[in-house]
Amino acid sequence: MSVYYGLLQTCFLLLFAPLLHGIIRKTKALLQGRIGPSLFQSYHDLRKYMCKDSMVSEHASWIFSITPYVCFGLMTAATTLIPLLSANSWFSMTGDFILIVYMFGLSRIFTALAGMDTGGSFGGMGASRDMFLSGLAEPVLFITFVAIAWPMKTTNLSHVVGYLSDHGVSFVAPSYWMIVLAFFLILLTETGRLPIDNPDTHLELTMIHEGMLLEYSGKQLGLMLWSAWLKQVLLFALFLDFCFPYGIIAVLTPFSFLLAIGSFAIKTIVLGVIVAFVEMSYAKMRLFKVPQMLTAAFFIAIFAVVSEFWR
Repeated sequence: MSVYYGLLQTCFLLLFAPLLHGIIRKTKALLQGRIGPSLFQSYHDLRKYMCKDSMVSEHASWIFSITPYVCFGLMTAATTLIPLLSANSWFSMTGDFILIVYMFGLSRIFTALAGMDTGGSFGGMGASRDMFLSGLAEPVLFITFVAIAWPMKTTNLSHVVGYLSDHGVSFVAPSYWMIVLAFFLILLTETGRLPIDNPDTHLELTMIHEGMLLEYSGKQLGLMLWSAWLKQVLLFALFLDFCFPYGIIAVLTPFSFLLAIGSFAIKTIVLGVIVAFVEMSYAKMRLFKVPQMLTAAFFIAIFAVVSEFWR
């Protein structure tokens, strides 16, 4: 992918991430019998936050101040590594899946440190819960990718996505549905969705990710929210790349680039609506029951690896 198309892809994701968040919120509101906020409410929120000054606690250190920029920078950099429109990403030579997971992990670490930095009880509680869940979710994410990449014998995302887009996926293979289920459970966990977490609540005793953002305001809060929305759309993109690798263009031209954007947007919106339906079908799970679900996802991923090995 040329630098020109790579920049367009990054700009598209930066602008599309708030819209995806708005679509999920709107779908949930309609399912609840409410009108709900506008699809473009996230853009209005970002504009409002960016026009306000940030209030920083006198007890906060430099970690609290740089975390929004670190998180936003990491998520923006990740948009150049993940193949979305073409099998070749902007930096396909470094587009390694392990690097992507480490970038997600580094963003999580800075967010957790910032949550504890001001000394607030809710930020520390949210940080401890988030790190607890990450220790369970990241092994599942690795094992799921091993099952996906087993035939290619590589961790390079461009090679894996290129192989899947050329050969397709076998919808009758048991390993495929195991991968879909395990990855979907990780998708709900990493994006803080029900039944793991409720992104729409500010109830201190139940929130996880939102608890680490309570001390942020103004531009810093806007960057933290934008980073979370970017991570969400990137995880959706990985899920679609691995489980439904269709609509990816081999050679990008101006016309095929627009077709690829349209295909990706439609697939992502459909997945967002499905996630909204799943959220509305389940109540929030007790925190100490989440390990049982993630353990089940881990064994499902292991069975997928074994199935691919003996295939």
